[in-house]
Amino acid sequence: MMVRRAFSALLIGGLILTLFAISQAQVDGRQIEEVIKKSVLTQEDFAVIDAFAADAIGRLVRTVDFTEVARTRASIVGHQSAQVQYAQRFSDACFREIDKGFNYAAGEIIDPQRRFKVFTNLLILVTELNDPRLVDLGVRMIGHEANAVRYWAIRAATNPTVWEKLNQDRAGAAATAGKIIDACNKVADSSSAEVLHLMAQFAGTQSTPPAEELLLRIADARIKRYADWQVKYELVDTAILRLLSNKITAGGASSAQLARQFAQLYSYAIQRYIRGAKDNAFKGLSRNYLATVLIETEEQCLSKLLGGTQTGIRRALEAGDLNALQAEHDRLLGGANQPGALPGRFGFNYGDGTTSRSAPLALPEPAKPETITEAQPAEQS
Repeated sequence: MMVRRAFSALLIGGLILTLFAISQAQVDGRQIEEVIKKSVLTQEDFAVIDAFAADAIGRLVRTVDFTEVARTRASIVGHQSAQVQYAQRFSDACFREIDKGFNYAAGEIIDPQRRFKVFTNLLILVTELNDPRLVDLGVRMIGHEANAVRYWAIRAATNPTVWEKLNQDRAGAAATAGKIIDACNKVADSSSAEVLHLMAQFAGTQSTPPAEELLLRIADARIKRYADWQVKYELVDTAILRLLSNKITAGGASSAQLARQFAQLYSYAIQRYIRGAKDNAFKGLSRNYLATVLIETEEQCLSKLLGGTQTGIRRALEAGDLNALQAEHDRLLGGANQPGALPGRFGFNYGDGTTSRSAPLALPEPAKPETITEAQPAEQS
């Protein structure tokens, strides 16, 4: 719940382009209003639909007054219909015009901030339309260099409402899921915490080797950021660890590898907490984020993975006993002189393939003394 609330705050506070003052709509919808009432459409009606989509989406792309964008998007979404002829034509027209919009923004808009806003607004529109036929528009943008654009691309491509419809055709859904997973795998290493969370959520719904590969890559990206002291927004690791845990308990060929990544990521979260507490180096919300990761992972994941209620982490945190926290870390995950319960249960160690290692990797020393700062949940590039 904390992750969900934090992301809600991100969307409310960070993506200001959806929060501009709403003024009177500029799109003239009178003709389309007549068409939308009809039970059978003519070629002239199709032309009206095409013209409406071109006009409305064109305004969305070319406007320099972003106070109108929310109202324009609402107008487009509000002119959908379940009538079969209308729905197909409207969907085709929107796909075509949004695709043109992306191309126009990429090739003609020089100002990077305006271009970013156009990309983002088009992806928000795709998300709001809830149309399975538009998913590919989101997939194409997953590789965008800006994490905020990538975030909305993944939201558009993995929209749960859309996937309820897509899953009615299993073969088609599997093909689409494969494209999304492949696109995510290519950019996971450079993606922000929020983007990785969306990727992990979708990968968690898929029972395929590429989906497990994506979860492993996501965990590795987070592990590397802990090791480099560049980790942002630790709270997201609660969800990532839970999704890893779900895959581990489901069984499969990658269970041991998933368990190893789970253990190393959780170990780094614990080590980071201990380091911050010892050095009194926490600032802002980082301590609370890490405490949440440690406690919720113990309750939601370790108790299930190890087959019994686990409370040692919570007790150590509540008592402020860092020695007890380290001892529980070693009992669960492994230490220099003892194997851990989790490696024993799932048959893995922390070695490099040529040597065996009972303990997780130690969190490296920072490159220079620094404060463990609050990780703001608005990583954008």
